[in-house]
Amino acid sequence: MSAASNLRSEDQFLCSICLDVFTDPVTTSCGHNFCKTCISQHWDMSQSCQCPMCKETFYTRPQLKINTFISEMVAQFRREAQQKASSSSSEQQAAKPGEVPCDVCTGTRLKAMKSCLVCQTSYCQTHLEPHLTLKGLKRHQLVDAVENLEGRMCTKHDKLLELFCKTDQTCVCTLCPVLDHKNHEFVPLREEYEGKKAELEKTEAEIQQMIQKRQLKIQEITESVKMSKDAADRQKAEGVQVLTALMESVERRLKELMKEIEDKQEATEKQAEGLIKDLEQEISELMERSSEVEQLSRSEDHLHLLQSFSSLKAASPSKDWTEVRVHPPSYEGTVGRAVAQLEETVWKPMKKKLFEAELQRVQQHEVDVTLDPDTAHPKLILSDDGKQVYCGDVRKNLPDNPERFSYCGMVLGEQSFSSGRFYFEVQVKGKTAWTLGVATESINRKGNITVRPQDGFWTVRLRNRNEYSACASSPVPLCLHPGPEKVGVFVDYEEGLVSFYDVGAAALIYSFTGCSFTHKLHPFFGPCFNDGGKNSAPLIICPVNQTDQ
Repeated sequence: MSAASNLRSEDQFLCSICLDVFTDPVTTSCGHNFCKTCISQHWDMSQSCQCPMCKETFYTRPQLKINTFISEMVAQFRREAQQKASSSSSEQQAAKPGEVPCDVCTGTRLKAMKSCLVCQTSYCQTHLEPHLTLKGLKRHQLVDAVENLEGRMCTKHDKLLELFCKTDQTCVCTLCPVLDHKNHEFVPLREEYEGKKAELEKTEAEIQQMIQKRQLKIQEITESVKMSKDAADRQKAEGVQVLTALMESVERRLKELMKEIEDKQEATEKQAEGLIKDLEQEISELMERSSEVEQLSRSEDHLHLLQSFSSLKAASPSKDWTEVRVHPPSYEGTVGRAVAQLEETVWKPMKKKLFEAELQRVQQHEVDVTLDPDTAHPKLILSDDGKQVYCGDVRKNLPDNPERFSYCGMVLGEQSFSSGRFYFEVQVKGKTAWTLGVATESINRKGNITVRPQDGFWTVRLRNRNEYSACASSPVPLCLHPGPEKVGVFVDYEEGLVSFYDVGAAALIYSFTGCSFTHKLHPFFGPCFNDGGKNSAPLIICPVNQTDQ
């Protein structure tokens, strides 16, 4: 039988009442075929006997007999279908745990490919064939194989859930709008599905974006840790190198100090040994003379005693030992001189080299700073590029906005920082007074201002040409001779560190440590009043030039 004739015969074997292959087919006098049970039950429920297909009425209920020809054709069709199912089932896989099994298979249940929402049954590829080929079954709604098909039926009306109630946000059948959800807003499931699917796609895109941001943050944190480790390794290597050299220098100077002290002691001991030898020689001579004196004193020969007396007395030692002393060498200041020499020849050059390296590291965090004219005191004069400021003689008529310093000659940088590290340099050459550092955004800007950390300022300053100090809770005097011509300001927000450097000398001026920053920080500049022209030189924000050292 050809595929085309096979397809036509399959369509002809379909009962128009149950939409399934005939069981005990019978033929009415009008020529239409039905399952015997289907047509019998249909007529039992009707007041008249009428053909469901052509509507012909039979006034006497026909005595139906099985159509043997069609019955044999149906049997042949079933055998062929079973053979086909047997051959194809061997190619399919049995349902694994978690997979939906075929509801029709007996024995080994194969994996279901589709579920029919009308039949409430899941089918493997073989048992799905009628739904793909028979005209009546093609109208059934197929979905990917799912479990719990009963959950797709309305529990109240035992009908398929086909609508979505937007009012109650639930799936309903076609009877629910009439009986239980009156005056509610409904849309087909597919329409709501498309909307929700679009929302899910949008949510998925947002989630993927969030994932990507977090992955980038992980990379950023990982890179930060790597940079931190690299910096730590460099610091350790530098520390080992510097301190090893320092220990070697200390050990070398210690040996020199020990030798110097030992040489002095050895010279003293040699001097003492010479004196003791001379004394021992004289003692020996005196003991010999004593023996002669004693022997002469026992002599009974008058003439001999008198003749020997003069020569014996003349042989007495003439050296006076009364003032002879061994003076111990003075060791006072020996250790101090050794330490001073060590500091001068080793530690100071090493310290300078360390600070040069430190300054070069912090200079890597240079930021571009410009002055904020809206914060400047009315007497301050700012350059057009916002890089210079000095105090004039005339108070300009400017709006007294909340950001402006109204009493003290101060100005802030436009830029603010709430994390990380930043560094900038300011030329102070030619000035007799200035204040530099950073300040929080929340500082007081009106009236007299106390510049100290508890009021939001971390600064150093110059007064009276050579009086330098750090503006801590109590001012800390700084010994800077000569004073700096250019000052570097470095801030590590998270570390709570503010450091000031003499850029020309590559030396640390002062550090505020253990600071707790809770607001944005701004660069802070106080050029101070011009003191009759003596302090008219400007503060100049300079680009970093590492060749300054």
